[in-house]
Amino acid sequence: MTTNTAYAYAPLLHPIAEAGYAVFVVKLPYRFAPLESHQQTAVKRAREVVAAHPEISHWVVSGHSLGGALACRVAQAAPGDFSALVLVGTTHPRQDDLSSLPLTVTKIYGSNDGVAPPKRMFSKQGLLPKDTQWVEIKGGNHSQFGHYGHQLLDGKATISREIQQAATRSALLAALTKAAR
Repeated sequence: MTTNTAYAYAPLLHPIAEAGYAVFVVKLPYRFAPLESHQQTAVKRAREVVAAHPEISHWVVSGHSLGGALACRVAQAAPGDFSALVLVGTTHPRQDDLSSLPLTVTKIYGSNDGVAPPKRMFSKQGLLPKDTQWVEIKGGNHSQFGHYGHQLLDGKATISREIQQAATRSALLAALTKAAR
């Protein structure tokens, strides 16, 4: 178990980097950007990463949980900078209408997620583009998308973290491959 965000997602993301894709984890203030000013800082940091790498022509922005909300804000602020948006284990967007966002959107969720339950997530389906790809990980929960320990209120996973992360990685790689076309 770790409290550092980059380390918490390294096992999920390292194989994506090994597949040849540039992977960046944006540091969140206080690990989860609790205040609006912190969220603005996180969005600014993400935009700075994109600006610092003009050699990358196809960007996919993604986030887990609250990171999904931040990824939505990043994509919404500059949709022309991105080819795709991948939302992982999140009920976001909660109020922002992204239905006309000109990006490929993928939503990955665990059927046993107690923090971002599928029922609550699907209640906001109309805020995403109609062609959003929905990827259910049967038996997956919220905590197993990362390596940070059990999260309060989460459901019980009925699959291993390795299986859940392999399915997540597969969906992320599919979005990256599609974005590179």
